[in-house]
Amino acid sequence: MDGMQNQGGTTPEEDFWEVAGQRFRSRLIVGTGRYKSLEETGEAIAASGAEIVTVAVRRVNLSDPGAPMLQDFVDPKKYTYLPNTAGCHTALDAVRTLRLAREAGGWNLVKLEVLGPPPFLYPDMPATFEAAAALIKDGFQVMVYCADDPLAAKRLEEMGCVAVMPLGAPIGSGLGLTNPFMLRSIITNAGVPVLVDAGIGTASEAAQAMELGCDAVLLNSAIAHAQQPVRMARAMKAAVEAGRHAFLAGRMPRNYSADASSPMSGLIK
Repeated sequence: MDGMQNQGGTTPEEDFWEVAGQRFRSRLIVGTGRYKSLEETGEAIAASGAEIVTVAVRRVNLSDPGAPMLQDFVDPKKYTYLPNTAGCHTALDAVRTLRLAREAGGWNLVKLEVLGPPPFLYPDMPATFEAAAALIKDGFQVMVYCADDPLAAKRLEEMGCVAVMPLGAPIGSGLGLTNPFMLRSIITNAGVPVLVDAGIGTASEAAQAMELGCDAVLLNSAIAHAQQPVRMARAMKAAVEAGRHAFLAGRMPRNYSADASSPMSGLIK
């Protein structure tokens, strides 16, 4: 949506994207898992400039004050928490997980993912459709992880999902954008925000996603598994911003013959 029809202006102060009526300037969403410690989690997220953080409800302590809590390192007053269903392999588990999250924290904007079996953990689309329908009926605002399939993405949009999030490559693979043509097709036909989710391994791949016209990029492993996560977080912030500027600027056309940058007329002889 925003990728094809810019909602904001062309300056950083004017450029923004919206989902479920909420406006954000950072186009980088980061996860809160897989870090060495909660301290490192907080430092990396701060360096990323992200405004939204995903929270795996089944894996992160959000309610036991006797144990280290994510909220102590990633302030929910500063960041928008986006509960997700990481680790869920059935529609029933995903729906139950997000209902519990809403009871615990009042969250209504959520990220749905229902994964197929190892080793690829590819989105289970029949189960995703089933879970999305149940959650939308319950009044959730659903951002949905999905296959890089334009037909599936459009169906989820038409069902009422507030954003579609096709994978760039399998979760945690770091393979980058394995099918940019299909991602571009999804972006071109979308009426809701499109976010590349999963598979990005380094900054150039995050920039590539933004150059395609994505509204935002979601990643976790690329930062958490880097040798220096905080530095990689800074790199991802810069890459997403650079890719967005490049998209708005409009790249030069590809030309399969040389075109001298200086005029050939009026040369000294």
